Amino acid sequence: MQDYRNDKIVVRYAPRICIHAGECVRGLPSVFNVSKNPWIDVNGASDNAVAEQVKRCPSSALTYELLKKTD
Repeated sequence: MQDYRNDKIVVRYAPRICIHAGECVRGLPSVFNVSKNPWIDVNGASDNAVAEQVKRCPSSALTYELLKKTD
């Protein structure tokens, strides 16, 4: 499991279950870009946009967690 995070969201990627459908890359290329390293940039869109795109992953290789701010 690979984690990509900022202070608002964590995106987790499980490469072993990914079927490489490309739904993430086509849907939100500012966040999911296989030509870059790291290939997921959670700062590339709003946390809500990232979460909505992650929900479209057909294999559930991508998951997310919205982080709560601690004061």
